[in-house]
Amino acid sequence: MGLRSLLHLFLHAAVPAALAWLFWRDRFGSAWLWLLAGWLIDLDHLLADPVYVADRCSIGFHPLHTAPAIAAYGVMALPRRTRLLGIGLLVHVALDAIDCLWMRCG
Repeated sequence: MGLRSLLHLFLHAAVPAALAWLFWRDRFGSAWLWLLAGWLIDLDHLLADPVYVADRCSIGFHPLHTAPAIAAYGVMALPRRTRLLGIGLLVHVALDAIDCLWMRCG
């Protein structure tokens, strides 16, 4: 696994932790776990063959990484009850999009 992939995985844990610390410090642990639940959308990688390719952009390729799904995550971020999960999903997609940009520029 290359440096970009390791950094990508690190950011998927660190960015939700930073957000939980900044905005939900009084319930940091549970907020971080809900934000980390954004990783659930990576279950769609199991539909791909091969499951993981380091240089494949997830955005637009995997079903849960498409525009309609991302719009649904935005809607999920609005109600208080699903807000943390929705934000976690949006953060996950944003980090995946950054990774796609790194692939194109690097």
